[in-house]
Amino acid sequence: MSTENLQNREAIEKLKKLIDKIDIGMVCTFVSQSDYPHAVPMSRQEVDDNGAIWFLFSAESDTHQNLQQNHKVSVLYSDIRDYNFLSINGTAEISQDQARIDKYWNNMVAAWFEQGREDPRIRVLKVTPEDAHYWDNKTNKLVTLLKVAASAVSGKRMDIGREGDLDL
Repeated sequence: MSTENLQNREAIEKLKKLIDKIDIGMVCTFVSQSDYPHAVPMSRQEVDDNGAIWFLFSAESDTHQNLQQNHKVSVLYSDIRDYNFLSINGTAEISQDQARIDKYWNNMVAAWFEQGREDPRIRVLKVTPEDAHYWDNKTNKLVTLLKVAASAVSGKRMDIGREGDLDL
């Protein structure tokens, strides 16, 4: 596996490409009085031009409660079909920005909020990445598996993918 660290615009484009492809991430918040994070799957609404990731969620959720105590978050993305992975650590901001709620409102979100887009429980979550690391394939899963098998048989190391830090 080769290393390819990316910075600035290239890093944001890589982050955006991976998140847009995978969509659902495990958003991890940190629980007071616990050694373990609390993780929930969330669908991103947008990755903006600065690399911030936007979600809609409920003020009644454990995630919201945890963020009241600690604004640190981790978001983990995994696409096992193509062996693409992304780990993000950052900070969270919560708002009730109606313009963002209107922008992101869709049928999937509507299923969670029966009172519609004016539901008082809706919150906007903005995750600003502080550091990120990715792993991705240069080819599809089948070719990767064949390269892994060939490496095992031949003893020769093959470049099956790349990984790197995203310096946003």
